[in-house]
Amino acid sequence: MKLVKYNQFEPTYPSTFSSLLDRFFNDSLAQSVRQFTPAVDVAEDEQQYEIHVSVPGMKKSDFNLDLTDGRLTISGERKLEEKTEKKNYHSIETHYGTFSRSFYVPDDVKVERIEAVYEDGLLKVVLPKEERKVSKAKIEVK
Repeated sequence: MKLVKYNQFEPTYPSTFSSLLDRFFNDSLAQSVRQFTPAVDVAEDEQQYEIHVSVPGMKKSDFNLDLTDGRLTISGERKLEEKTEKKNYHSIETHYGTFSRSFYVPDDVKVERIEAVYEDGLLKVVLPKEERKVSKAKIEVK
């Protein structure tokens, strides 16, 4: 079984065209919470699954990892730092705000050994697999 993405869109993404129109006409841009979706790489080898979340400029304390009912949710908030100096920005292309990404965890993951490390702008979540016992038996033909 492979690690599967749970949500591909933002949590507030409208599920129908009607709700999209409602959101367009009822929500103002100033009231909406800033959200973004960080880039995620998912890899697998014989021993483990790995999830790499690209979120530079954050602190370890800004992340929240939750495993509930076989679903791993990685969330956090990247805050725009307000400096006391008056700067006149011409362009801001860096994403700020909250994010949340969820993944279904396969049954062969050792839940108690899941580890997360944040280093150089990359959150690396390692999900070790249980060792598979290979049983061999010689069957005699009668």
